Amino acid sequence: MAQWSGREARGGGGMSVVVKMESPDWAVPQSEAGAAGGKAGRGKNARQITWVLLLKAHRAAGKLTGAASAALSVAAAARRRVAAGRTDADAGAAPPGESPALRTRFYGFLRAFLLLSMLLLAVDVAAHLQGWHIAVDVPDLLTVEGLLAAGYASWVRIRLEYLAPALQFLANACVVLFLIQSADRLILCLGCLWIKLRGIKPVPKAGGKGSDNVEAGAGEFPMVLVQIPMCNEKEVYQQSIGAVCSLDWPRSNFLVQVLDDSDDAATSALIKEEVEKWQREGLRILYRHRVIRDGYKAGNLKSAMNCSYVKDYEFVVIFDADFQPEPDFLKRTVPHFKGNEDVGLVQARWSFVNKDENLLTRLQNINLCFHFEVEQQVNGIFLNFFGFNGTAGVWRIKALEDSGGWMERTTVEDMDIAVRAHLKGWKFLFLNDVECQCELPESYEAYRKQQHRWHSGPMQLFRLCFVDIIKSKIGFWKKFNLIFLFFLLRKLILPFYSFTLFCIILPMTMFIPEAELPAWVVCYIPATMSLLNILPAPKSFPFIVPYLLFENTMSVTKFNAMISGLFQLGSAYEWVVTKKSGRSSEGDLVALVEKQSKQQRVGSAPNLDSLTKESAHPKKDSVKKKHNRIYRKELALSFLLLTAAARSLLSVQGIHFYFLLFQGVSFLVVGLDLIGEQIE
Repeated sequence: MAQWSGREARGGGGMSVVVKMESPDWAVPQSEAGAAGGKAGRGKNARQITWVLLLKAHRAAGKLTGAASAALSVAAAARRRVAAGRTDADAGAAPPGESPALRTRFYGFLRAFLLLSMLLLAVDVAAHLQGWHIAVDVPDLLTVEGLLAAGYASWVRIRLEYLAPALQFLANACVVLFLIQSADRLILCLGCLWIKLRGIKPVPKAGGKGSDNVEAGAGEFPMVLVQIPMCNEKEVYQQSIGAVCSLDWPRSNFLVQVLDDSDDAATSALIKEEVEKWQREGLRILYRHRVIRDGYKAGNLKSAMNCSYVKDYEFVVIFDADFQPEPDFLKRTVPHFKGNEDVGLVQARWSFVNKDENLLTRLQNINLCFHFEVEQQVNGIFLNFFGFNGTAGVWRIKALEDSGGWMERTTVEDMDIAVRAHLKGWKFLFLNDVECQCELPESYEAYRKQQHRWHSGPMQLFRLCFVDIIKSKIGFWKKFNLIFLFFLLRKLILPFYSFTLFCIILPMTMFIPEAELPAWVVCYIPATMSLLNILPAPKSFPFIVPYLLFENTMSVTKFNAMISGLFQLGSAYEWVVTKKSGRSSEGDLVALVEKQSKQQRVGSAPNLDSLTKESAHPKKDSVKKKHNRIYRKELALSFLLLTAAARSLLSVQGIHFYFLLFQGVSFLVVGLDLIGEQIE
């Protein structure tokens, strides 16, 4: 133990206290203890730093391993794709509005253009090796002896006198169109910002027949007809019918029509059985089947509207087969018609259950978020007009009848009826805060066919309704918006300049350097526009570069579709249903389990005949759809852009080189069908 002894301490009162503490044998001197503690602390900190560094190294190694594994998987998929030899020339692979002859001519043009670019690259490389810089004057070349020098001098003279002026004129024209479209995009974004800052949104009118009274008593609920058009969509019919039948609305005041255009007997039997199951639960639901699919979706809806009982209903709601509305959908949309007798359509926005499934769905989500958040909302608030999205919308039946009803003249029947209703003076409302879940195409083949239909149909419609727009009684500015902005700028000019400027003119300027595209056209403005597009989906910001490149890649399909629709080339009226996978959200799965347990308690027996029929057909469908393809136009453009990138190195054009390189790689990835769903 420690002992206390005589060290003197004097207090203020003259007394002194003698205190002495003897250290025990095991005590360590203070200086030595501090040194030992410092060494231990330093050792502990060193070990901690070592462990942190090892952990970071492990994570980095894991990421590198993952990247290497992904690269090997992509390379293996590319080898399998090339070995399989399936291309977009195979039967059933072409987009719906594209004829084989047109596809062959377009591919032949790209192939010839590629061969020419490779030849020009070889000529320029040979000239560069001879020391003839591309900026050298023609007279200087003429002083050089030799056939190669004379030929190169002639080529330079042709470039200067004939090719460069024409190419520069075309480039300037596309740049002007590019700037106009960019200004339109910027104005839309500013309009959306104004709406956000001011908190502007459609609100149901309060008073006699407002939303409060709609929810007050059953007598105030208007009669609503709900339509679900579908065709061979056995992956999604059950969840869509279940979601619609769960709508929170008095059962006596709404009727569900399941409009089945399926040509597969097994699928029709399953859909009919699902309808009968809900009928046994007391729901007012009808099954309608057409043997002959005249007019496709438009013909299906037109046939359903001709039923005698439709006159008893005031509104009609349309949900495509993969849409799953929330139970309060009708209570949040129908009240907007009350007190607004000139409102013909209330449109809800879409949300997507599979937006994070793969890179393709993520890029689609960016596009569609901008479409709904910016384009539809701004046009709805400031113009009371926008294109009907074909589903998740409520129509006043009187507006449909006044506009001439559904017509089968184009593949965009939704846009057709919207334009005709607008010409009749009906107003549209867009509800950005009401969402309806659906699916995005997960394979590039399905997405490509969908985009072809969406971009060829508007051009068909523009040809058919141009005279009607001119003769209509709407105001001058509404006609200007409809013709120039709605049709020409956003449906025709956008795919035209995107393809022409970035896929044709830019590579040509590498081989004809006398014509130039400034860096702000190639890089800065496209990057700014991509940034604006991605703002409504901020979580997708890491995909801004792939989004920019993919949009330019899709310009080939959109340009081809626009040309075929405008000039009626190929089978432009053919309709192909977008392939669905039948994915559900977590809430939908819980509801499905509850519904199935309830149905099991009720004791409904399965239809064994329909199950037998179903098992007889799936192999045929899977053989037809379940494989990836090689897309020849995209591959040809990939090699063209990569060739132009190699040529740009001779001109020391940094930004142009990187743009062409990455855009060429983007075309290569899409051409090998590596961006969407991968089928083993």
